[in-house]
Parts: sequence; structure tokens; C-alpha cells
Amino acid sequence: MRVALVLGTSAGGVGRHVRSVAAGLAARGARVLVCGPADTEKTFGFTGPGVRFAPVEIADRPRPGSDLRAVGRLRSLVRGADVVHAHGLRAGGLAVLARGRLAGLRIETGPPVVVTLHNAVLAGGSIGAAYAALERVVARGASGVLGVSPDLEERMRSLGARRVGHALVPAPPAGEEKVTGETRERLREELGLGGQKAVLTVARLADQKGLFDLLEVAGWLREKETLFLLVGDGPLDARLRERIAADDLPVRLLGRREDVPALLAAADLVVVPSLWEGQPLFVQETLRAGRPLVATEVGGIPGMVGEAALLVPPEDAGALAKAVTAVLEDPELARRLAGAAARRAEALPGEDEAVSQLLGYYKGFLRGRRE
Repeated sequence: MRVALVLGTSAGGVGRHVRSVAAGLAARGARVLVCGPADTEKTFGFTGPGVRFAPVEIADRPRPGSDLRAVGRLRSLVRGADVVHAHGLRAGGLAVLARGRLAGLRIETGPPVVVTLHNAVLAGGSIGAAYAALERVVARGASGVLGVSPDLEERMRSLGARRVGHALVPAPPAGEEKVTGETRERLREELGLGGQKAVLTVARLADQKGLFDLLEVAGWLREKETLFLLVGDGPLDARLRERIAADDLPVRLLGRREDVPALLAAADLVVVPSLWEGQPLFVQETLRAGRPLVATEVGGIPGMVGEAALLVPPEDAGALAKAVTAVLEDPELARRLAGAAARRAEALPGEDEAVSQLLGYYKGFLRGRRE
């Protein structure tokens, strides 16, 4: 089977997922071509046994000129593929347009195109309108659409998608190195925690992540001997630092870190205040680490965590503060959530299951074409 995987600009979860899928498909005997911006190959290193990479510049925002060039390049690259699988709305829309000519409201020529939607459309104005148009292209032109959350799946059904399913986006396996109690104490000392409680958030510093709500909570709890640790980088870095300094908030920005398992072990509580999430890898890592979790009730989070978290509405700093306080001040609640997280982690799908799902999906389309 020849599979072309397509992605746009990525700095995190989507790129890691495509790398995992590419390697898994190749291990099962598929010949895989990954098409995406040159920077993604530098960041994720897709190329390996059975996997090659071809640069296609797919920007993170609509750009008519470069988008037309990307469609033309994709059309040439995927011509010999048995299946094209695009990840993300931008990559999905361009892959559908590259597949062949429009026939009425459907695109009828070329290989089957599967699109996995990893994010909700939150932008407004002209950018939001452009994304809405791409949603319609994907719904009407893709052979099948996979969504990482129930709301994305329902959105595609409402737009007339012919086949909609649920995507599996597992976190990579945890490293073999175990985090010991000694490691935990050493890290707490390095961070200067002393006797303070540590609340950990790992996120891209961007609007979608609800980080200013987190700062509100930190301000309200400044007398609670609690330090908020925020790991990540992104466009809001300067604004967050200004707010933290101006209000003298008990928040420490740690930048990008590779020792997330150790940070999880050092934390007393994990908080995810996002406005929307699909199947965030950090939530999966939190469950595997068996840490108590407070998160917003958005996207794919409720289905992932079950009873293993306190869930609150998005953009409600008051509700978030109440939940954070409840866990920090009730050791029994914290233990119950931690135990539920560890049990929930056992039910999380792995990378092997994700690849098996996709192979079955692809083969279904190929059988349909032969029939």
C-alpha cells in the first residue's frame, strides 16, 4: 500500500502524531510519503525505513498564491498513492483540492483522501470565513473525515461529510527511565518550591490555552502558599511575563522543557485551562503519571478523562479557582483523582492501535474502489 501523509505547519502534537503514524505504517509494510513544510522535517525527522519526505509549503494561514502552488505540488506528488491522509484543516482542504477536478459538490478523481481534523475553528472575521470555506471543501470532498473530538465529528456531519469517524491520537510511549522520589525532591529544590504546593500547566503560550484565566486563579490564590509552573513557549510569552510582573503573581514561566515526566512527579496538581482541546498529549501524560487533574470541559477532554479529573466550564476563572482550591486543600480528593487517573491511563489507546485503526480505514476505501 502506498500512503501519502500531508501536514501543514506544526510545532507539536500534529507533527509528532504524523511521525508516529508514518513509522507505524512503514513497519506494517506500507510505502509512506510525508508531504509538508521543510521545517517539519527538521523538527520531527519523518524520514526513515519505508518513509520518505517531500517538501510542500503549507502555511498556518490562508495565502492564496502559496496555497495554489501547494495544491499543484501535492497533485503531482500524490498521483501514485493508494490513499492520501491529510492532518489538519488547512492540509486537508488543499489535499482535497489536489485530488482532482470538482464534479458538482464532490471531487471524484484521484485516490481516496482521508482528513483528520485536530483543531476546532476559533478564529473570526475574514480568517474564520476562509476556514469555514475549507471546512465545506473537506466535508464535501474528502472520502472520509476523522475528528479528535465529538464536536468536530458532529460539525462534519452537519456539513454533509459522507463518512465520519473518531480519530485516535495517542501520546508516544513514556520513556523507560523511572522518576524516583529522589528525582522529584531534587527538582522541587531546583525550582525553589520549599513547602509550597506546585500547580503545573504545560501548553503552547497561545490564546486557545486559556492562560490568562490561569493567571487570574494564581492571583486569587497568592496567599495559599502555591506556585504555578507554566511550561511552554509561544506568541503570548511577553504579555504573560508583563502580567506576572505587574501583578507580582506566584507564576513561574519555565519555557520549553524536556523533563515533563519529572515535572509531573514534582507537581501536586495539574491544570489544563484551555478554551478548546482535542486529545491533548499532555493530558494523556498526566493520566499515565497518575496525577490529580483539573481541566476545562471542552472538545475531547471529557471523553479522555472520564472520572479522572475535576472538569469546569472554559473561560470561567472563578470555577477554575474553586476546583484548584478543592484539590489542594483536600488530600483525599487529590488521592482519589490520582488513582482514577492511573486507572484511566490503562484504557488509553496506544500507537499500535492507532495504526491498526488507520490501516482498516484505508483498506475499506480500497475495497470500495475495487468493487
